Amino acid sequence: AKMAERFPVIPLVDGGHALTQPVYVDDVARTINRIVDDPEMFEGRRVDCFGPQDYSYAELAKFVYDITEQEPTLSDVPAEVVKYGANVLQYEGNPMLTPDMVDLWTEDYLPEMTAEKYEAQKQLGKVFTMKDLGVEATPIEKMAFKYLYRFRKGGHFILAEGYH
Repeated sequence: AKMAERFPVIPLVDGGHALTQPVYVDDVARTINRIVDDPEMFEGRRVDCFGPQDYSYAELAKFVYDITEQEPTLSDVPAEVVKYGANVLQYEGNPMLTPDMVDLWTEDYLPEMTAEKYEAQKQLGKVFTMKDLGVEATPIEKMAFKYLYRFRKGGHFILAEGYH
């Protein structure tokens, strides 16, 4: 959404086909709190944090621009081309795009196991998930408007009677 404020065309790296499972930061924080409460149990162990559903980056971009009512042009751009721009933008004070981000957007970032495989693991060497710690993953649809409405022209008040 921030990129759409500055640029009329938004690149979808390699078409935005790579998949990810966005996780709500508060869910990760609750997971960390549970680990801190019993550090011995998790010493040397891994805890995988991921959201409840996978999305392609193209789907996420369309979802964001639907909420923000922005209308940038989404353009399929090869990763090598996006990296050229990222090599320049990475030197901004708070860069919107870096070469490392381009690399991340070309790969799928999904849990390495299915939910059934996570549950079927033996306790010794088990890879924990947020669910194992009692943290239910929050769907992106539940929280997105809270963060994205500010990118609408006029914010969310433009939609309410009496504010304009």
